[in-house]
Amino acid sequence: MSRITLTAASRVGCVRSNNEDMVLAYDKFVRSDAYRTEFMTENTERFVIALADGMGGHRAGEVASEQALNSLKFFVSDIPRGLSIGEFEETMFEWLQFINNSINRQGHSDPALLEMGTTLVGIIYYGGKYFWINCGDSRLYRLRDGKLLQLSTDHSLSNARGELKHSNIITNCIGAGCKNSYLDLFEFTDDFKPGDTYMLCSDGLNDMVPHDDIEQLMNQGVSANQLCEAAIAAGGYDNVSACVFRVES
Repeated sequence: MSRITLTAASRVGCVRSNNEDMVLAYDKFVRSDAYRTEFMTENTERFVIALADGMGGHRAGEVASEQALNSLKFFVSDIPRGLSIGEFEETMFEWLQFINNSINRQGHSDPALLEMGTTLVGIIYYGGKYFWINCGDSRLYRLRDGKLLQLSTDHSLSNARGELKHSNIITNCIGAGCKNSYLDLFEFTDDFKPGDTYMLCSDGLNDMVPHDDIEQLMNQGVSANQLCEAAIAAGGYDNVSACVFRVES
């Protein structure tokens, strides 16, 4: 049994006129807003905490990120009880193909949505198990004993080349014409420990705020909105979103 305290924020930044990011913060969709909640895991049999960074030009990216998160939330709520870990993983891969095809079809049928797509990173609780998922270059971090570690792997050109500096050219996403979208999916229940803090973010945060500075801020117990403010203060070249949740026994 764990208590989870969660903050989420999604901000437009200093350059762009619209926000293509969105956060699914347990029970609320967050865009251009800030939110806080807390809940006990014993009171729910499943939940999703996720973040999507949309792409594809004016409005199209925000359509893709919203559709992906809406679809994920309702899909997980409808998964039958009692699936094994392998069955759950297979079901999630089937969902990825469904939402990827759906977003691509809309892009083909509506010129305003051409090549729209989105990243996706998140944590799912189902059947007493914790899973994390990733598609694209949005990130999942864990703060444990004062040290910040990136758990997800960027699906980006710079990472494929072994370059330390992040580039915004991604090699995997949902939609955007990607025919072979894939999902990193890991069950990590035994490593989900009280005292840990997890953070999801779009690249609008990690591109603007160095890793060591994010670590320092998180050790100070800042909220997701304060992380977004740090990115905006550093220039805010992109939309910036974050979700921070702390695990307590």
